[in-house]
Amino acid sequence: MTGAQGAPGQPWVLHVDLDQFIAAVEVLRRPELAGLPVVVGGRGDPTERGVVATASYEARAFGVGSGMPLRVAARKCPDAVFLPVDHDAYNAASDEVMATLRGLEWGGVPVVVQVLGWDEAFVAAGEGHGDLGDPTEQAERIRAAVLDATALHCSVGVGDNKLRAKIATDFGKPRGVWRLTAENWFEVMGQRPTTALWGIGSKTGKKLAALGIDTVEQLADSDARVLAAEIGPTMGPWYHRLGRGVDTSAVDASPWVPRAHGREETYQQDLEDWARVAEEVRSLTRRVVADIDREGRPAARVGLKIRFKPFITVSRSLTLPEPTNDPAVLGDAAVSLLDRVDHDRPVRLLGVRLEMTEPAGGY
Repeated sequence: MTGAQGAPGQPWVLHVDLDQFIAAVEVLRRPELAGLPVVVGGRGDPTERGVVATASYEARAFGVGSGMPLRVAARKCPDAVFLPVDHDAYNAASDEVMATLRGLEWGGVPVVVQVLGWDEAFVAAGEGHGDLGDPTEQAERIRAAVLDATALHCSVGVGDNKLRAKIATDFGKPRGVWRLTAENWFEVMGQRPTTALWGIGSKTGKKLAALGIDTVEQLADSDARVLAAEIGPTMGPWYHRLGRGVDTSAVDASPWVPRAHGREETYQQDLEDWARVAEEVRSLTRRVVADIDREGRPAARVGLKIRFKPFITVSRSLTLPEPTNDPAVLGDAAVSLLDRVDHDRPVRLLGVRLEMTEPAGGY
């Protein structure tokens, strides 16, 4: 069995993950919903097309999960309370959580916080820190601080690198702390499927299975050269490192810089008039242009996503002759991609994605 290792110079990493974040925010706003199955998604109407953004633990007990069509969720849990998505409320709650984390110290110095999304972040001790003590105690301090400041519960994964901390969190949910290190990596993860690793999804899991690699331990013991030849010279060795629990990246507080912005719209009535489809593509493009304008970078590539009835999804993209943020030019480019798909099925969803030029200094 291959040995595992952590990130040099950074002895402990904590991964903070808010429990059922979106549903929890909604329950805080509506205390009468506490203990009830709550499903958040779309416009909150399960008779309309839309998908579940999140479900409370009570709803999950009925088999409701993120990404599930709202109508399916309603069949699984007919007594659930359905609520519309409210991005502003979740942004505000997330900002409060992250501000709370940034206000903490560890080892006598301010912590470093790397935000991963609305509801999760990595936390590490800052440069020049002193004795860190038991990281589990710091994890419990974080849980208490977040609860006190926001009334939201979180779970914390403790690891000797980011990968292990991230994976550990799931073992601690809900409202708990779990530690995963080089010492117990294979004991905890060895016989789990490769898809239990952060960074390996179902498609990659199938590719690995085709090579006779089903578990984390088998991935760790595999030949990195074979993985490079079969999966790719970059990703193959990287997956091999994941199997061993290796991650040398440091917790970085630098703000996340997006590569692209996109918008999608699911239509309550299928679109069969392709002139209307083109109009909707232009409308979506204008909305995405407003997003990239806030970034201050023009688009270099345009992508189009189309979901046909019943549920067939295709995507097309093109690189622009030169970067631009002109809505008319970008709208024309997005509409031109419609010529690269068949027009023999009704359209139920459209999406436009604009990939921006790199920022000064790169990503």
